Amino acid sequence: MEHVVELNVVAPAVGRGPVTTGVPFPRSALPDPQKLVLRDASGKAVRLQSRATDRWPDGSVRWALLDWIAEANAGPYRVAVGEPAAVEGPVVRVEERDEIVVVDTGVLQLELQTLATFGFRQVGVEGTGGSRTVYPLVTEGKGDSWFPFLFGNGYKIETGPVRTVLHFSGLFRRNVASTLCAEFDIQMHFFAGSVAVRIEFTIRNSRRAAHPSGLWDLGDSGSVFLKDASFTFALPTGEMGVRCSPEIGSPAEDFAAPFELYQDSSGGENWRSTNHLNRKHEVPVAFRGYKLKSGESERTGLRATPIVTLSRGADSVGVAVPHFWQNFPQAVEATSNSLTLRLFPQQSTDSHELQGGEQKTWTFAVAFGSDATPEALEWSRTPARAFASPKWYCESGAIPYLSPKVDDPNADYLKLVDAAIEGADTFDAKREKIDEYGWRHFGDIYGDHEAVYHTGPQPMVSHYNNQYDPIAGFAYQLMRSGDLRWLRHMEELAAHVIDIDIYHTTQDKSAYNGGLFWHTYHYVDADTGTHRSYPRSLLQLKGMPGLDPNDPKAQRSKSVYALGGGPANEHNYATGLMLHHFLTGSAASREAALGLARWVIDMDDGSKTVFRWLASGDTGYASQSRDAGYHGPGRGSGNSLSALIDGHRLSGDVAFLNKAEQLVRRCIHPNDDVPKRNLLDVENRWFYTMFLQALGKYLDHKIERDELDAMYAYARASLLHYARWMADHEVPTLSRPEILEYPNETWAAQDMRKSEVFKFAAKHATGAEKARFLERAEFFFRDSVSRLTAFETRTLARPVVLMLSFGYMHAHFQRHPEEAAPPPKVEARDFGRPEVFVPQKVRAKKRAKLLVVAGVALGLLGVVALVGWLLLK
Repeated sequence: MEHVVELNVVAPAVGRGPVTTGVPFPRSALPDPQKLVLRDASGKAVRLQSRATDRWPDGSVRWALLDWIAEANAGPYRVAVGEPAAVEGPVVRVEERDEIVVVDTGVLQLELQTLATFGFRQVGVEGTGGSRTVYPLVTEGKGDSWFPFLFGNGYKIETGPVRTVLHFSGLFRRNVASTLCAEFDIQMHFFAGSVAVRIEFTIRNSRRAAHPSGLWDLGDSGSVFLKDASFTFALPTGEMGVRCSPEIGSPAEDFAAPFELYQDSSGGENWRSTNHLNRKHEVPVAFRGYKLKSGESERTGLRATPIVTLSRGADSVGVAVPHFWQNFPQAVEATSNSLTLRLFPQQSTDSHELQGGEQKTWTFAVAFGSDATPEALEWSRTPARAFASPKWYCESGAIPYLSPKVDDPNADYLKLVDAAIEGADTFDAKREKIDEYGWRHFGDIYGDHEAVYHTGPQPMVSHYNNQYDPIAGFAYQLMRSGDLRWLRHMEELAAHVIDIDIYHTTQDKSAYNGGLFWHTYHYVDADTGTHRSYPRSLLQLKGMPGLDPNDPKAQRSKSVYALGGGPANEHNYATGLMLHHFLTGSAASREAALGLARWVIDMDDGSKTVFRWLASGDTGYASQSRDAGYHGPGRGSGNSLSALIDGHRLSGDVAFLNKAEQLVRRCIHPNDDVPKRNLLDVENRWFYTMFLQALGKYLDHKIERDELDAMYAYARASLLHYARWMADHEVPTLSRPEILEYPNETWAAQDMRKSEVFKFAAKHATGAEKARFLERAEFFFRDSVSRLTAFETRTLARPVVLMLSFGYMHAHFQRHPEEAAPPPKVEARDFGRPEVFVPQKVRAKKRAKLLVVAGVALGLLGVVALVGWLLLK
């Protein structure tokens, strides 16, 4: 493979601006990320900033993050391994002084405070001067103003000649001594030769939710209510001009001050969807779309993505806000001397509720000086995207089993995959049905498969969250096809999951802290439950007075396992977040993926529970599936194993690998009595294939690291043991519809997992057994695709998501049926007999009963002794 990567750039048609992209490299091809040279289509060298975000076990770069400043219509760029060329032009420079950091992009200087309160000042723009302090301000629901105070180690810097990032963390308080309102993070991205700064601003409620009875509805006592959260950029008082391009593609126009553009709702046809219920069970949106007020005039529109500038000659400031209407409500205002961006706008008819452990991140750009024009800010409103060819992504080997879409002969499978972005029922079309927009919902997928039994005038609202990891599925399909629609869906869902669906607190129990919330509960409306599994309205399905037992909802409530709950191991998907980090450089995605891996260790740590006083050891929360007594191959154990492997890859921390191997030993054994697992009880044990898929991933991880040790031998023997049983007993699930509560399209899609388990097993088998596993893999692939294709409901969210992440391996094995894994380096041995894992809680209860019995016995002895003493008296 020639080590020259062609990078195509999709960017605004005029100007120049920053590009950031992740690019994989084959093993040993790039020892040093600094040894890269970038050239434009004419062959001219371009300044490149590069760093490794992932490395092969030999230390060479597997994923490199590339930054450069691109020109519009410059054609493809080419990056090659070699000595960097000298390039003239501005670079980003940083100077740290007492209590301030000065950043100089070559055309812009900003001073940032690093002690006590957060704020920054414009101290110089080429051709202008001035000093204006800028800081975010939060107004609490009762009207109190809260200011940003930095933590003790309030900032960190990631420097580079093309892009430098400053990260500030702190909290909002009325004053230094007051109580906490909310935490914040601010990342400021500075680019060489640019007067624009990209800002990522996060507000977090780090309190725990009270979640009474395991319910996580709006209005929880752990919530905080904010009336307004805003940034104000001030200019000296004087005669100002306002220019605004309200929507993508609309020309910039002159407006009079005071100016206000306020987006109250999505602007879609279903803008008053019950998706937007608040804690009072009201839909607080007031009108469709946005209103633009200028002086005494007013006009309306549907979906704004504004660029607004305020200027007096060369003294200007401007903002550009991507995803403005999607994250409604938001507002931009201009007066005679200031420009204000309201992220939680005070114009809304309701306060903005941040639930316990919930956060929200906005991305926008601010520019200063004469170049702060709508035209110059277009690169911030519609950021440039760069991508390599599918052939490069696939042949790099960075993602195993990946092959270009054009080389995949399975057209019927590809049609099922492309239903996400092609046809009448795309994920974009699904969003419109329930208006899956607004700052809390944007990026999520509408779980329309949960509404198949719904009858009523309004669509049933169901939030899919990241079940079965569509973030990863989007990443795979992006790399296979080069279609940037997959990139957009990946970025939007990743942002949503990180902010809303991860529980950002350390104040709850360890089984919840930092965990991932479930999707909306099956077949019921989300109501005020947002994304937190069980809405309070589900109480009506549990025999509450007035419920008709013949109502279809009551019948479907039989599938309710137990009312209440929270984050759990059976919904823990980190791989997509890891891939998003590699492809985009997102630091938030990396931290989220690592956090989900740490969560596995924490939830299983018995020293963090109340039972530690009675019993030590592991809780079993990381390995249980379906119920607390099952710790064999399952969904929970499989997700935990997969997340731990991702954590080890991202960090190199051996604690993740050690925990992964502990779970392998706990949940599976080469000598298991497989029939006793009752795996053919599909409703309760279908998910064992999820663990076997994760086991195949673990074996690949060990092979890559050349760790063909005793644990490798153990896991390999376990996989082959279960695959042999599957080959003898497994059949397509829908061939036995009588055993299913709902024999629907999802079962056909889930059977793709069986095909992939057989592929993993075939790698580790030889001779006739290898051939048999490959035949079974082919059979289940074909059967899964054909059965799913026959369903009119094949484009529902869940089966499509399953096809995004599973099935792409088949084209690889069609081309490489001979692929074989290395044998263990240790001699085959007797693995002994399986041991039964007993969770901490079970052991603690048993010990508590023994203590009670002992106490009673001691009490009786005391009574006998007392009676004897009295008789003697």
